[in-house]
Amino acid sequence: MKNIVLSVQGMSCQHCVNSIEGALKEIGVSGKVNLSDDSVEATYDENQVSLEQIKEVIEEQGYEVA
Repeated sequence: MKNIVLSVQGMSCQHCVNSIEGALKEIGVSGKVNLSDDSVEATYDENQVSLEQIKEVIEEQGYEVA
């Protein structure tokens, strides 16, 4: 399992947290949003999901991955 922290812009409330964490869960990624520092910590299996897929899923929710 790999663990990464991404800088994500545009998150401001619990809805943002739920939408990102839920979307990541759907692709088999354990995600934890931290609103105070605009980050998402993701734990995933590199054999199942790529970093690009994780970024795409977050961006599809309307947020910008820096």
